[in-house]
Amino acid sequence: QVQLVESGGGLVQPGGSLRLSCAASGFTLDSYTISWFRQVPGKELEGVSCISVSDGTTYYVDYVKGRFTIAGDNAKNTVNLEMASLKPDDTAVYYCAGSGGHCSGYSLDVHGMDYWGRGTRVTVSS
Repeated sequence: QVQLVESGGGLVQPGGSLRLSCAASGFTLDSYTISWFRQVPGKELEGVSCISVSDGTTYYVDYVKGRFTIAGDNAKNTVNLEMASLKPDDTAVYYCAGSGGHCSGYSLDVHGMDYWGRGTRVTVSS
């Protein structure tokens, strides 16, 4: 059974850091692209970043570029999202998702995902 489980969310002060993890089971990450999305209550899901673990291709949306880093850990079958210089606007529920396409700005689309995790909440507040 394919499953994605997020962890690492929590409360952090502005300017702080968090590491989110997406643990996969039922498939190996190098056969999929893993994407991160986030959602603020009342708003649509928005793409954050993706990685094709097989070749290391990554993509970041402009508002997280330079602050977030996505990386795959094949040994743990996990993708991590390192978030630094967090802002209150980063407050959201973060979801990881898996798809068969290759990571790019075009692939970071909610409609193209095959599997979803249940999310982890990130709150950036003083």
